[in-house]
Amino acid sequence: MRSSISIAFFIILSLTGEAQVQEEINPPSNIKSIIFKGNTDDQFPVVTLGEPIFLEFDDLFANEQDYYYKIVHCDYDWTPSSLLKSQYLQGMDNERIMDYQNSYSTLQAYSNYRLSIPNENTKLKVSGNYVLEIYNNYNEIQFSRRFVVYQDQVKVGGVVKRSRDFNFINEKQVVHFNINTTNFPLTNPNREVKIAIIQNYQWPTAITNITPQFILGNELVYKYDKETSFFGGNEYFNFDTKDLRAPSSSISRISLTDLYNHYLFTDYFRDDRPYTFYPDINGDFVIRTLQGEDSSREAEYTYVHFTLPYTEKIGLNEIYVYGKYNNYALNEDNQMTYNEETGYMEATLKIKQGFYNYKYVMVQQDGTIDKNAVSGDFHFTENNYLILVYYRNFGDQHDSIIGVGSANSRDITN
Repeated sequence: MRSSISIAFFIILSLTGEAQVQEEINPPSNIKSIIFKGNTDDQFPVVTLGEPIFLEFDDLFANEQDYYYKIVHCDYDWTPSSLLKSQYLQGMDNERIMDYQNSYSTLQAYSNYRLSIPNENTKLKVSGNYVLEIYNNYNEIQFSRRFVVYQDQVKVGGVVKRSRDFNFINEKQVVHFNINTTNFPLTNPNREVKIAIIQNYQWPTAITNITPQFILGNELVYKYDKETSFFGGNEYFNFDTKDLRAPSSSISRISLTDLYNHYLFTDYFRDDRPYTFYPDINGDFVIRTLQGEDSSREAEYTYVHFTLPYTEKIGLNEIYVYGKYNNYALNEDNQMTYNEETGYMEATLKIKQGFYNYKYVMVQQDGTIDKNAVSGDFHFTENNYLILVYYRNFGDQHDSIIGVGSANSRDITN
């Protein structure tokens, strides 16, 4: 009897240990221009419970394929929570996306799909981390995206400071913040509260598992230096293809083959140059066109050509064109190749008309990703920081989100 109990206990432990972190899955090459946002322009939905989120994407096969959506509730560490679907969803998921249209009068045919939540079939009941998954009609997952739902129960205030670490004083930014819990009394803040700090909505570099430095009455204070610091990076390059036929300050020339070709001016290394400010949207993109009224289905896809001088610093390392346009993925589609005739690293991407931020990322031979080897790191760089406050009381089945704060390095101080 004892051995049976031991075996059962071991199986339960094994199953528990298999909980997988819900990483974002990027789509196959026929699905492009994924826009996922709340009521703001930032393409990472951070919404209060009951507020809508919006998804839009294109399928270049243009065959009006059926797509379905599912929603997964996750804990603080992005593993699926123990909640049943009926505990976090009102209604059901695994529903077909009904709002879709084919492109109109474009050289590249595509089908445009739109989804909003809540809708008549699906509403969210609790706060926390969520993952939206999109499946085809063979129940094969096509892509997934994270989003955050919160309740405004505590107040979060944050500022960005210059690093006090003399090794990185010109390169890093430090986030200081406090959480006011006056209207949300806590028994054991060190155990009940967890935080996540995200720079420019990019989860891979998020800082987590930071406890309060000290507690003053109803205020949790986080004034660390090294523990909450981020490399500043640099402002992104940008280009705008809203007008198919007009060169601009970033587009040197345009040609027409099966699609329009936009050739960008050759970019350059900025790691050894002084910092220069010019506004960006922190890696994001905006679909728009002057050739039609409905950008969702009248904007063209064009070939955008990128070039970067090859230097000894690149060596045998890999270079990628990096931005929100493909959710910051590093794959064969956006990897640059060396052109022996020109001496440049080159890449050609099929991208929908609009305004885009991008930069170049280096992957070293050992697999280390250096996001700022080409751009450089500067403490002056304008970055946005999101602060999420998670809460789990004794006996709760999931991690809820009870507050959200933000800070921007435009107002950085010493």
